[in-house]
Amino acid sequence: MRVVIVTESFPPDINGVAHCALQTARHLAARGHDPLVIAPAVAPATAAGPEADAAAPCPVVRVPSLPLPGYPQVRVALPSRRVAQTLAAHGAELVHLASPFVLGVRGMAAAARLRIPAVAVYQTDLAGYARTYMGAGEATAWRRIRGVHGAADRTLAPSTAAQRDLEAHGVPRVRLWPRGVDAVRFRPELRDERWRSELAPGGELLVGYVGRLAPEKQVELLARVCGRPGVQVVIVGDGPSEPSLRGALPGARFLGRRTGDDLARIYASLDVFVHTGPYETFCQTVQEAMASGVPVVAPAAGGPLDLVAHGTTGLLVPPGDSGAVLDAVETLAADPGLRAAYGAAGRAAVEGRSWSAVGDQLIDHYDEVLHARTAVAA
Repeated sequence: MRVVIVTESFPPDINGVAHCALQTARHLAARGHDPLVIAPAVAPATAAGPEADAAAPCPVVRVPSLPLPGYPQVRVALPSRRVAQTLAAHGAELVHLASPFVLGVRGMAAAARLRIPAVAVYQTDLAGYARTYMGAGEATAWRRIRGVHGAADRTLAPSTAAQRDLEAHGVPRVRLWPRGVDAVRFRPELRDERWRSELAPGGELLVGYVGRLAPEKQVELLARVCGRPGVQVVIVGDGPSEPSLRGALPGARFLGRRTGDDLARIYASLDVFVHTGPYETFCQTVQEAMASGVPVVAPAAGGPLDLVAHGTTGLLVPPGDSGAVLDAVETLAADPGLRAAYGAAGRAAVEGRSWSAVGDQLIDHYDEVLHARTAVAA
């Protein structure tokens, strides 16, 4: 099958959309298919860009882009004829739209003109972002979501909460497709006591957050945890909110962006993982923490509702409630046995969610879409 993946982000970017697009390309290539990726060009000064494309499992076509105002880590694609030209040149049988917003809209339009089936993967809560950054604009965001996803042959939602949202806002043909996790890379055995002693020389409880440092993530909800005796808060990631968070989270250790085996070691060395953002359509970091055998505290909203079994693998708290976050951390801090039980249950819950398994589910969705198109044409 010749598949073109049109994605709003791709490595060297580090985010959920880029990671999922990369894993999709890898799986398609491993199963003998012929993928190609179309993505925004990286910043000219990004030395890792050519290296990332050379290491990709398939050809990568970059289209011109500009940094998003106020958030230069995010690149927005500019209008380009390269999308339609690439679909035609590759002989695409199916177009995979990864979190379509700007480039994905052009990919959908090109697929429609060329009469190529399209599968749209919903990954970003644009309505939630509109609420966070503009205080309004949710209705406009949903109109855009309906316009793109409504034109696709199938929309894939990463969680039951996301599926309900899409269907409630009039998006048709929605199916569930979760995300995989690398349970070989992320595992409890990587716990590093030497690293822990460097960050917590007094044996403090290590409470960690991993992810973007941006307003929608609400990392400032950890402020009260920072003030608790016997706790060391660890923040992994970067983004536009980092300067303000350094002031809001006194005593927290900011480790910057970490990847690969280094990130896996950090996860496994935590005592508690806390995710604070309420706008997650899935929340891959929660799944990675669970694979690492770490109990999770997360908001009872969006993707974490599917991932965290409250009272079994972690604790779900009301979104935006810093007091509830503190109470959950204190509950886990007081009971090492409970932390161990939640961590073990979390690891067991995700061991079967490999990228290979969910990649095969994706190919099944592709096959169903192609068969439906063939049946209509007949």
